[in-house]
Amino acid sequence: MRTFDFDLFVIGGGSGGVRAARMAAQTGARVGLAEAADLGGTCVNVGCIPKKLYSYAAGYAESFEEAAGFGWKLHKEPHFDWAHLKSQRAREITRLNGIYASLLKNSGVVLVTGWAQLVDAHTVEVDGKRHTAEHLLVATGGTPYVPDIPGREHIVTSDAMFDLDPFPRRLLVVGGGYIACEFASIFNGLGSQVTQLHRRAHLLTGFDDDVRQFVAGEMGKAGVDIRLNSEAASVARNPHGKHALTVTLARGQQVEADTVLFATGRVPNTQGLGLEAAGVKLDDKGAIAVDAHYRTSVPSIYAVGDVSTRVQLTPVALAEAMVVVDALFGKGKRRMDYEFIPTAVFTHPNIGTCGYSEIDARAKFGEITVFSSEFKSLRHTLSGSTERTFMKLVVDKKSDRVVGLHMVGADAGEVVQGFAVAMRAGATKALFDSTIGIHPTAAEEFVTMREPMPG
Repeated sequence: MRTFDFDLFVIGGGSGGVRAARMAAQTGARVGLAEAADLGGTCVNVGCIPKKLYSYAAGYAESFEEAAGFGWKLHKEPHFDWAHLKSQRAREITRLNGIYASLLKNSGVVLVTGWAQLVDAHTVEVDGKRHTAEHLLVATGGTPYVPDIPGREHIVTSDAMFDLDPFPRRLLVVGGGYIACEFASIFNGLGSQVTQLHRRAHLLTGFDDDVRQFVAGEMGKAGVDIRLNSEAASVARNPHGKHALTVTLARGQQVEADTVLFATGRVPNTQGLGLEAAGVKLDDKGAIAVDAHYRTSVPSIYAVGDVSTRVQLTPVALAEAMVVVDALFGKGKRRMDYEFIPTAVFTHPNIGTCGYSEIDARAKFGEITVFSSEFKSLRHTLSGSTERTFMKLVVDKKSDRVVGLHMVGADAGEVVQGFAVAMRAGATKALFDSTIGIHPTAAEEFVTMREPMPG
């Protein structure tokens, strides 16, 4: 019988990898983990956490403007210090990196620093040293995709947005997904003049159509210049300004910017991992192909998170990691359900959503009933802001079950998280109707909507 150095060796120290490693170690398994960069992966270092911190920072600008309506007199013009925000963010991320390292150490995981490559079904090589394991787990996440256009070298991706120097007076964002929309909103709030280009007719493909149109209108009111059906063809350095760039669109128009962000999607981070040598197959999207148990084409090798592209969300990677650990070192009963996964988009205002869009619900359930409401929140009756809130429920007519819940408004993610529990439990519209609302809140609108939309 072959003897291995580890029971499980994890490649990748992001959210999914760290969760799998430490949970496996807590069962008594011998676990190693390789990571070449800072622990925490995209989410901690250049994703969810810093993005939310910057979203908070942008929100203060709105608060300063609205404070006068509530009697606050600001005698000095607020001044935004970009360098200070970057420093504060960096300090917090360093603290989180340390927490991840402590979690691994305290769990007994052996941390190997360096780039790991698969050698065969049970062997990983890190900086010339080989480690063997009965099971291998690939959790290397994703990486930003940038199309190959002239001037590509002048483009930045989302990874670089948190440490730009100097702060961009004019920012051009290319893309219409949640990352593009979030950065457009954030930098608009921080004081940039933001233009957003998207090649499609609407932002946020895959989200409910009413949500897509509503949030685009709110972002536009806030100052983001959204140009739909527009595509960047090339980027060139403008010789008349040190940091100025000229972006030429497919139709010939030109846009000037100090920074050009391409947020045009993410691809699985599979390059340089030795997947081919180990016999691990990729799917038609370039992701690691896995079965329902996250096993690859090589039975001893598993993959979770964005590298296998089921749903690109940190909590999903965490849940998938737990399924693998339970299968290998537990009772093997844990399963991952991809229905009714809640998510948020930190645009200004925020989006929170759970379940099916109206279009997808019609396709799956047939007859549905739709309820929606649009209103000015109580806060903005005095603030002077024109921001409005939108809410929508999609109900399966046959079962009365709420199968889609969508919100655009302040703290939408916080609101929707609680409703997601009810939806997972199969809550019906009748149950929503019988629930007492918390007054006065925006969230109570979800339990007071009574009149369905026509059609």
